[in-house]
Amino acid sequence: MMRVTAAGSLPGDDFRGALAAMTEALPEVLPLPELPARGVGSEMTGRALGIIDGLGFDIQPAGWRLTAAPGADHRRAKARWRHDLDDAEELLQGFDGVLKVALAGPWTLAATVERPRGDRLLADHGARRELAQALTESWFRLRAELRRRIPGAKVLLQLDEPALMAVSAGTIPTASGFGKHRRVEVPELVGALKPLADGAWLHCCAPGNWLPVAERAGFAAAAVDTRLFREPAEIDALVQWAQAGRNLALGVVETAAGRVQGVDELVRETLRVLRPLELPTPSVDSGVLLTTACGMASWKVTDVPGQLASLRRAGALAAEALHRDNP
Repeated sequence: MMRVTAAGSLPGDDFRGALAAMTEALPEVLPLPELPARGVGSEMTGRALGIIDGLGFDIQPAGWRLTAAPGADHRRAKARWRHDLDDAEELLQGFDGVLKVALAGPWTLAATVERPRGDRLLADHGARRELAQALTESWFRLRAELRRRIPGAKVLLQLDEPALMAVSAGTIPTASGFGKHRRVEVPELVGALKPLADGAWLHCCAPGNWLPVAERAGFAAAAVDTRLFREPAEIDALVQWAQAGRNLALGVVETAAGRVQGVDELVRETLRVLRPLELPTPSVDSGVLLTTACGMASWKVTDVPGQLASLRRAGALAAEALHRDNP
């Protein structure tokens, strides 16, 4: 039976309730809930900046900006992490599964956060290198704290890089809107990601083949939106990834659709992707997970449990079908 999980972001603003619900629905690979509805500092960028020490940030009209010292919004994001860690420690006593933490990656942050005098950090080689280093060091500290607070948990990083392909292609607009930031070459992309890659997942829900970057950086798994892998060349990229012995998290729930998808639909989508890979049964059971394509923050709270239950059932049925194909 294939394991199931979710990308991380959820509707609502009740962290304790969301964590309890995820523990019940997704006990093997438990996503630490992200709740953007809680406000500034709880969205993807603010959540990642909230773990960073040594650099200051604050909200400006154009979004997050690097500052000389942490502003009120940065301090609020840090405080929210402290509260969440306290709640997680209390609620997850005895938990011995995988605890998955999602954080925005260095390239998405560089494409999102502004320099003190305007424009993105992406425009400044030194600033983006410093940001990547600070994120890496802060993740190591957070991972150590989670291991201390929840000793049985196997802590896993899901690095979210929705801007990766745009950074690589040079399509991130400048502050004026009249130009584009220069593309970042693959060796530099890999260099910023590599320190974070050991045992981690890279998640990107943007079009384009980013798997070679993930492979060169050394990520253990790729979390993909399966609906972006339809053409033969795209399926071939997944084949190459899987045949190299790396894991796959298949985002078969189309989260952008904003609707609950039934078991049959999810089974069809799973088999559409997995059958061409021709993986042996043990590899499917141990190395393939089913997940949501992206976050579910825009969904109705009441729709999430049913969707995750359908995903779990689809995983069981798809595994049975693949076992019949390869007895």
